[in-house]
Amino acid sequence: MAGRFEYRQAREIAAAFRRHGVRYLFIGKSGAILLGYPDTTQDADVFVEKSPENGRAVVAALGELGFDLKPEHRSEIERGKDFVQLRHGPFDLDLVFAPDGIETFEEADRRGLEIEGMRVCHLDDIIRSKEATGRAKDRESLPRLKAFREWWIGRRRAADRP
Repeated sequence: MAGRFEYRQAREIAAAFRRHGVRYLFIGKSGAILLGYPDTTQDADVFVEKSPENGRAVVAALGELGFDLKPEHRSEIERGKDFVQLRHGPFDLDLVFAPDGIETFEEADRRGLEIEGMRVCHLDDIIRSKEATGRAKDRESLPRLKAFREWWIGRRRAADRP
């Protein structure tokens, strides 16, 4: 069910993941959008901790959200296949267990941010991952993401001042 990523979808994902104890971070352009990046994307990208327990929790949460998971998708998620693309649900969702440019989930999670109850990768990790992929569409978005980063960092510094 192709469409456009919407903030509402991120909130639904975060709520279901929280109920099932899933360890995750929004990443990619959807993560940047949650940080305020003015753009659109077709799907939600979620960096998920790779462990059998977390994979089972993801499967349960996705079932609750209305995803029709085929047995091969369940297996891929539970074993933490590097990239699982889901197109048979209420919206398009990409699960990333091993994003390019990020060493471990734990490191990214330490740098991650909480945005209205949603876990989001730090913008530096989002940019690092896009730099490392080498895909043309990711390279094209890098100058705008880096410009947004400068604005975003400045805004965060200003908010920290008394």
